[in-house]
Amino acid sequence: MNTPKTQYFYANGKRKTAVARVRLYSGGTGKIVINGKEVKEWASVDEQIQKIKSPLVLTAMDAKFDIYVKVLGGGPNAQAESIRHGISKALTVFDINLRPSLKKIGYLTRDSRIKERKKPGLRRARRAPQFSKR
Repeated sequence: MNTPKTQYFYANGKRKTAVARVRLYSGGTGKIVINGKEVKEWASVDEQIQKIKSPLVLTAMDAKFDIYVKVLGGGPNAQAESIRHGISKALTVFDINLRPSLKKIGYLTRDSRIKERKKPGLRRARRAPQFSKR
């Protein structure tokens, strides 16, 4: 799918290892394209679509933008949440007055929980080898 050649509002969204690069094209019809696919093709679960559209519904901007997203890394749920984060940040670039309502719900907060690294002498980050007395 070809992206329009008009002005857009850009933001990065992140969650775990998923990174979404979001472009909001103003004057659109509400079309959402993720990695070259329509949102209905990309998402396997309706909850992911609701998660992606939630900042637009909250700010009543769901039919005012065409959204093009490139997302890499993570699983489907983390990708959906990174897209939501990116859309929220791009909406604040478009209009700073939307920031308080998005911030109150927590859409502008980067969820920084990532997998803890494995430590030497352990099996995983905190899982110790099984103890045997004899």
